[in-house]
Amino acid sequence: MTEPSPAAAMPGGKPKSAGWLAHGGQTKTQPKIVIGMLAFAVMNVTTIVSLRGMPAQAEYGMASIFYYLFAAIVFLVPVALVAAELAATFPKQGGVFRWIGEAFGPRWGFAAIYYQWQAVVIWFPTVLIFAAAALAYIWWPPAFDQALADNKVYTITVLLAVYWLVTLVTFRGMAASTRLSWLGGLFGTIIPGAILIALGVAYVAAGKPMHLDLHASVIPDFSDFHNMVLAASVFLYFAGMEMQAVHVQDLKNPTRNYPLSVLIATVMVVVIFVLGTLAVGAVIPREAIDINRGLLVAYNELWAAFGLPWLGNVMAAMLAFGVLGQVSVIVAGPSTGLLAVGKAGYLPHVLQKTNTHGIPVAILILQGLLVTLLCVAFTVLPSVESAYQLLSQMATIIYLVMYVLLYVAAIRLRYTQPDRERPFRIPGGNVGMWLVGLLGLAGALVALGFSFIPPAQISTGSPVLYVGALVVGSAVFLAIPFVIYAFHKPDWKAADSDFEPFETAA
Repeated sequence: MTEPSPAAAMPGGKPKSAGWLAHGGQTKTQPKIVIGMLAFAVMNVTTIVSLRGMPAQAEYGMASIFYYLFAAIVFLVPVALVAAELAATFPKQGGVFRWIGEAFGPRWGFAAIYYQWQAVVIWFPTVLIFAAAALAYIWWPPAFDQALADNKVYTITVLLAVYWLVTLVTFRGMAASTRLSWLGGLFGTIIPGAILIALGVAYVAAGKPMHLDLHASVIPDFSDFHNMVLAASVFLYFAGMEMQAVHVQDLKNPTRNYPLSVLIATVMVVVIFVLGTLAVGAVIPREAIDINRGLLVAYNELWAAFGLPWLGNVMAAMLAFGVLGQVSVIVAGPSTGLLAVGKAGYLPHVLQKTNTHGIPVAILILQGLLVTLLCVAFTVLPSVESAYQLLSQMATIIYLVMYVLLYVAAIRLRYTQPDRERPFRIPGGNVGMWLVGLLGLAGALVALGFSFIPPAQISTGSPVLYVGALVVGSAVFLAIPFVIYAFHKPDWKAADSDFEPFETAA
């Protein structure tokens, strides 16, 4: 998931404004705006680009280029096109709840929006683990930083303290969170990302010692399935393109400009990820890369190579600040979308409680309790890194299931509502929809399969325990929305709910 941007975020990772799920990306009082093609491309780039995941892909060296390109072709582009058509076709409230509900009914629509929220909850500890590591690397000397970052008691303490502090601040409303997100996006992602790439280029140009074999094959070794697991997680790095799809009707000439802006954004995202990942791989030996603190080590090594090691500590502080900005918005964003659907009659009244600022306090408290339980579960895993990997994979699995539903729903709606006006349509008629939908579906299913294989690069303890935890945890989380839906009652609908009904009785 990504670092914060001024406009948004999501699960793999991206801070979105509080109402993006509930209102399809725009509030009802917003005036009509017109977005240029390049501006829209930049919006997508800032929503998706993340720095934290680069060390995981750096383990693959030059082969990481293949994984980024593969994920862009079979995931990033299909998601963008499918979400754009659905957002333009169903502009009312609801996001994925409405899109999938129109195809398969409210039960599956509720499951989809719940999966978005649940994936974010599971993902929270992973981004906070990185924040704890970044805070550890502010100090000196590096040996102390490493020992502190690897200490589970320290990590859990920082994680819970930061999460609950941000949650309490969020109770005061979204204004402060949005401001912190904007500053965090600038100083915690955009500037550090530019510095990382610039340092990597300067490092290579200066002829410094290289730990990356530039002549290695870009095609990975497909014979070792264990080496494919971390690569499957790249799909979650690219998640969130569906968020900006709700603005498709605000584009000039969307039929032409939307596909072009997606192409531009895709190229920019891939270039940024590839250059940043190779910069990490250039300064850290493959066997020494740690997916949690590898980025921090890379900054230290790059600045030290130019005689400025203390700037590595400054970069750690900037990255930690970026995480705080990201979390401050994500804490409230997805839960606000779930609240709107819940008030339409799909969550009990106890979970519909809000404060005077309109913040869903009941859902946030439940969210915090779940995060706390996940953090306590770290104690049964052999290392902070293994906990990071397990939670990342579980969030990936749940989020990919939502995307599977999205692709199937898009195809079905072409046949169940063929005459509905579609301001933006995937080119090629139904054949085009089938090609794009099946391409995205195949990519999501492949990534799902690999997500259950223990990674060879990380010590996760017993493979049986690791896979068992993934299977049981994923099964429980995937079943929860169906249990809630089975017990929901008509009188759960709030009197002030303005959620429009579905267009069909599917």
